[in-house]
Amino acid sequence: MYYLNQPNYQPPYCYSNYWPIRQYQSIDPSFLYQSANESKKLMKDASMVLNKLSDSKEFDAELMYAAQSSDIVEVKRLINSIGVTSDVDINYNPDGLRLEFASKVDNTDCCRLSIALRWR
Repeated sequence: MYYLNQPNYQPPYCYSNYWPIRQYQSIDPSFLYQSANESKKLMKDASMVLNKLSDSKEFDAELMYAAQSSDIVEVKRLINSIGVTSDVDINYNPDGLRLEFASKVDNTDCCRLSIALRWR
């Protein structure tokens, strides 16, 4: 039996030998940088939509009427008429509207921004 105060004491295993040293991949922030810049564009498009919806009750009424009539073509046309340049997935139901803005970098999905608005 070994005791801690003996001069030749060795623990049954050594932590540095027991746990492998983790190797990290090299860091390349360029894709994150591009994603952040694309996200800023998505936020700009979302801001334009929100500004239009908050400024024009007439536009809101047209959008709600088209949605109530299940006229997805007109709903998309109205949203795109605001000047949105991003891809927008539009979903609506009797309670509200959900917009999901998406972008790609080098044909790879990089970022999404979702907005859910209630109209009832």
